[in-house]
Amino acid sequence: MASPAKKRKLNPDPKKAAIPSKGLEYFFAKQKQNAAPKEPGSSGSVASSNDAKSSEKDSARPITESSHSTIEATPLTDEELARKLQAEWDAESGIVTGSKKREIPPSPEPKPPSTSLPLLQSGGAKNTLSLSSVAATEDQASSSLPLDESPLTFDPSNYVPQLRESWSTDGGDASYALLTRCFVLVSSTQSRIKIVDTLVNCIRVLIEADPASLLPAVWLATNAISPPYVSMELGLGGSAISKALKQVCGLDNRSLKAIYDRLGDPGDVAFEAKKKQSFTLRKPKPLTIKGVFQSLVKIAKTQGQGSGDVKQRIVDKLLQDARGGEESRYIVRTLCQHLRIGAVKTTMLIALSRAFLLSKPAGTEFPTRDRGELAKLKKEELAEVWTKGEEIVKACFARHPDYNDLVPALLEIGVCEELLVRCGLTLHIPLRPMLGSITRDLSEMLTKLQDRDFACEYKYDGQRAQIHCDAGGKVSIFSRHLELMTDKYPDLVALVPKIRGEGVDSFIMEGEVVAVDRSTGELKNFQTLTNRARKDVAIGSITIDVCMFAFDLMYLNEHPLLDRSFRERRDMLRSLFIEIPHHFTWVKSLDATSQDSETVLEFFKSATDAKCEGIMVKILDNLPEMDYRDSKAGLKSRRKALLATYEPDKRLDSWLKVKKDYNSSFETLDLIPVAGWHGQGRKAKWWSPILMAVRNEETGMLEAVCKCMSGFTDAFYKANKEFYDDGSESGEPKNIHVQKPSFIEYAGHPDVWFEPQEVWEMAFADITISPTYTAAIGLVQEDKGLSLRFPRFMKKREDKGIDEASTNEFLAGLWEKQEAKAPLAKNGVEGDAGADEEDVI
Repeated sequence: MASPAKKRKLNPDPKKAAIPSKGLEYFFAKQKQNAAPKEPGSSGSVASSNDAKSSEKDSARPITESSHSTIEATPLTDEELARKLQAEWDAESGIVTGSKKREIPPSPEPKPPSTSLPLLQSGGAKNTLSLSSVAATEDQASSSLPLDESPLTFDPSNYVPQLRESWSTDGGDASYALLTRCFVLVSSTQSRIKIVDTLVNCIRVLIEADPASLLPAVWLATNAISPPYVSMELGLGGSAISKALKQVCGLDNRSLKAIYDRLGDPGDVAFEAKKKQSFTLRKPKPLTIKGVFQSLVKIAKTQGQGSGDVKQRIVDKLLQDARGGEESRYIVRTLCQHLRIGAVKTTMLIALSRAFLLSKPAGTEFPTRDRGELAKLKKEELAEVWTKGEEIVKACFARHPDYNDLVPALLEIGVCEELLVRCGLTLHIPLRPMLGSITRDLSEMLTKLQDRDFACEYKYDGQRAQIHCDAGGKVSIFSRHLELMTDKYPDLVALVPKIRGEGVDSFIMEGEVVAVDRSTGELKNFQTLTNRARKDVAIGSITIDVCMFAFDLMYLNEHPLLDRSFRERRDMLRSLFIEIPHHFTWVKSLDATSQDSETVLEFFKSATDAKCEGIMVKILDNLPEMDYRDSKAGLKSRRKALLATYEPDKRLDSWLKVKKDYNSSFETLDLIPVAGWHGQGRKAKWWSPILMAVRNEETGMLEAVCKCMSGFTDAFYKANKEFYDDGSESGEPKNIHVQKPSFIEYAGHPDVWFEPQEVWEMAFADITISPTYTAAIGLVQEDKGLSLRFPRFMKKREDKGIDEASTNEFLAGLWEKQEAKAPLAKNGVEGDAGADEEDVI
């Protein structure tokens, strides 16, 4: 006898709550009583007309290992009942009813494995009800592809016919199973070579078999659906995914929580839940790459009243149609925006360049390289071939970072010089900024730039901004991370017409936006700037004034200036634009050489006295390689050429940062690592950044103070990941907590919580007031804590336990000493270098 809870599940409609629940036996008995075949136009329901809606709902529900049909007379399991009914139908199929023999057409589904159930079918082709094994629905054509082979031996043409035949029943679009196969192989290795090779081969298969699916595949593999300057957020909470897993896989709250507590990763939870779903009453419609991508775009664009329900239905459908555990795993990870396959920007660009050197779509004429000839090349020669193509693709993406333009161009013309024209610098599409290398002191900087002319510039404590303006007067402002922030600075937008000099139609300019006191011109710190609203700012409501300190010009009147020297670009910037004091001006600068050490030192001191972070040092002119004598070793060597051109997305010694010395502020702090995030790019397999905490002696709590991602070596990262293992290293988690420990005070959501047991010595530049971190909260301000700017790992304190770590009171004392020396703005907020705009210029 089914319990009341079971009855409510089988009859979810409250209006039908009083109707007794009906099991499989009821529905199939109705079919057996109906000897006459249905008319072709009939509904095909296996229930009576009075119960059509209830039957439809029941048939859509999965049958899991834990579920039971409501069968009072015969206590059979679902599988036993299904086999019994199938045997009866098989016997009936040989009986002639009236003048016709009832025939059951062969099932179009692939033959299930021996462990699966036979298909359950009612009396006609139009009224087929299938109880099919979930395992049997997995894509066999994609699951065995050797995508991790070397691209020089892998031949897509050997697999394309079979794949196309497999895809033909679903409209001909590439299946999501192909991409899942790629993800599985990439996730199973830490070899960067293997990861690139697997991506290359997957891309080549799509190029030759279904070019239209390549662009959505690239977006899905890079864990995005749009470039960063186009705001498209999925806006999904964990509850939507949990609800879908429970509904699709037949789990209750307790079962789902048990799986999550054991595994911790939402994707792994989905994998486990799907595996527990043994059978389904509806054959999944195979997911396609284009279909998954379009579903994500629809989720992101759905807004307004009822949007939550629409998004939920899309998520339910994606998980319902996912074939097997692996597809479910990566669908959920994609929905969580945390794919974790290591296919970061650089890796994807390398894979695209190599794939298009080896394969091309049917009907195109651009040249490709012969795999056999490449295989004969020496390692150095092959690397040269790869590098040439990679540099072109990387340069295109640095100037025009949008796969929506890059991938179609590659499909049309391949990897060639013309690609740089097709995907070149474009107004209102941000280019990736040039980056500066770090130097620890002035002497190191002067040594690197020996015998070269350079410019020293104040490194302002603000937000880097890239301003685009076209001939029509349209203005776009982008952040260092390429996010659109035009709405944040309407005062700068209104300023642009006033600063354009005669003859300036269009331009792309770069500078630092700094909070200032308009009446005095005094600079304020970055924390003050962050108090400004981010969206829909009205000029009349602005309370924090800003000044734009321009330092570079990359585009002028339809002409890119990236190949011009810094001296030329700076001269044009200063001669063609109009300075407006305390609104728009140039960065303060000094031209010097390595012989002017005293002058440079004085300039550096003036920068720090003016509340700047330090100075930027930039090569003025392009110089060839030159001989250089090491004064310490007395040896002569060749110095590589330093380019004064603007190199998007590159970190070169042409630009050097000299910040305040880390040890010049106070003594170091002994902090406790309590949590971590999955790293990005090269650090994807490690924990970076790492959350640090001080201890509160009175309460025994650990109070978060900053994130740190500086000062670590690769060897340290590796050892740290093995020590704080989430299971990816040894297969079994150790030294971590699945849930946040109750004794840690932090409102954020790290990827993993550490078991606090170590003390690390940390250096830093400043201490700032923070609304995010809880360290010393109430000791300095009632509702704000303290954080560290530019925290840097020094060493592990093997001689100290966590009960000897620095306290919140000690931190507050250091802040008071700092205030006595140089008072900071009282309304400042968080200055953690792990997330600040100014950390990388």
